[in-house]
Amino acid sequence: MAESLAAFREGRSKDLRQLAEEHLQHDLNQQDRDLLRSAGSKVSTHAGIASGIGLGLGIYTAFRLRSMRLAYFRAFRAMEKPVEVRFADGRTEPVPDITAQISGPSRWGDAATYFLFSIGGLFVGGELGFLTGTASASRTITKDPASRERIEKAFKNYRIDVLKREISALQGKSRFEEFFSS
Repeated sequence: MAESLAAFREGRSKDLRQLAEEHLQHDLNQQDRDLLRSAGSKVSTHAGIASGIGLGLGIYTAFRLRSMRLAYFRAFRAMEKPVEVRFADGRTEPVPDITAQISGPSRWGDAATYFLFSIGGLFVGGELGFLTGTASASRTITKDPASRERIEKAFKNYRIDVLKREISALQGKSRFEEFFSS
């Protein structure tokens, strides 16, 4: 259950990285490895640039929202407010003045707005950058059909080895059995 979160996974990524490096060295030539590195750098470049743009747009949007809120508060304070309500039966009730309670946006509200909008912009920008980077990397890899075929074959071999390791781990003693046998 804890392994469903990336932070709690054990050192499995080291094994998979080592296996991937072996396949890169044995199944691909130098030109293919350079092509994959170039494609990988495109993804990270797109994601980085789009994250920066998203962060900037988030901060700009938060600034615009704050200025609109200030304008609404100023307009509310400037407008004429009723001081009493007259009912159909002739009685009148005073209306309390709430202008002091609605003095303007608070600093905590502004801080929360800037924080949430910048995080939202960072997330949306990063995801869009990842998508555009992946599309660009895919076009880079599929440009040369022979290289594409070698890369696909190496990836299939890698997946086969990963699945073989998973099968052998599942056939071995499970953690559940280890926990109750001690």
